[in-house]
Amino acid sequence: MRADARRNYERLLTEADAVFAEHGTDASLESVARRAGVAIGTLYGHFPTRRALLEALLRDRHAALFRLGARLRDHDAPGEALGEWITALAAHGATYNGLAAQFFGSLDDETSELHAACRQMREDGERLVARAVAGGAVRAEVTASDVFALIAAIAWLRGQVPGEQADRLLRYLLDGLARG
Repeated sequence: MRADARRNYERLLTEADAVFAEHGTDASLESVARRAGVAIGTLYGHFPTRRALLEALLRDRHAALFRLGARLRDHDAPGEALGEWITALAAHGATYNGLAAQFFGSLDDETSELHAACRQMREDGERLVARAVAGGAVRAEVTASDVFALIAAIAWLRGQVPGEQADRLLRYLLDGLARG
């Protein structure tokens, strides 16, 4: 990539992060281009779709989540491992308002990097839930689908209520999953 193209690419990512943090993932891409000081065609030249822009923005965060999933896979305390993973994934889902919907929307596009990321997170989650259930750390009826629905709900709540309340609700969720 030429130096000026690289600068535009980086500026677009920086401004997209700011715009999405402010207005959510449905924010105007024209406003991203405008804030980056480039034409909309330049944005689309680098990122042909909103999903492609999100993929680039989230790439490093996804890599960190995948490393966390791999590290927690053989954790001695499977309930704690699941709790740590749920907490990290809920925080990630709250990065931008509307991000969870973008993830769900990517499930139908197998060529999307977001789809691949969702698939990896799903595999990590299924493994962690299965270990926690088998180890007696969480209720026997808990499924990975349940956990993902709850993570999406907590991610959404993080944008709706004060941080302290969202943290408290996450603790309630984790306590509710635990075998009592």
